[in-house]
Parts: sequence; C-alpha cells; structure tokens
Amino acid sequence: MASVTVRNLPDETHRALRVRAAMHGLSTEAEIREILENAVRPEGRIKLGSLLAEIGREVGGVELEIERDRRPSNPVNFE
Repeated sequence: MASVTVRNLPDETHRALRVRAAMHGLSTEAEIREILENAVRPEGRIKLGSLLAEIGREVGGVELEIERDRRPSNPVNFE
C-alpha cells in the first residue's frame, strides 16, 4: 500500500483535521484517508464499463457469432 507525506500543512488545518477526526471517532490519519477516498472516488461516480454494459442491455444486447480457431499454434522460434 502506498504512503504519502504532506509537507507544509498549516497548523490551523492540522488542528481542524484532528477535531474533525475526533468528531467522527477516527484517528487523524484515518480521517485524512477517508477525506481523500471520498474526493477521488465519489459514491455517485459513473464507471465506464458498467455504463457501456447498461447501454448494451438497453438496446437488446449483442450476439457475437465468432468461431474459435481450434488449430494448435506453432511454437515461437527466436532464432
């Protein structure tokens, strides 16, 4: 798991983070993780793959008739 160091954080901001963490019953570090997680991965975000799958279902799905090539492949020659 990654680690991040925040330098030059104003004392007032650090105090506010500590108070906010205490109000939520978390450590300051856990509160910062929660804030960052909510900022970069909001709950209502749209996931592209899910959106495309939903569009596909709405238009009746897609049927692909692709026949697999079952012939054995030749080994790779590096010479």
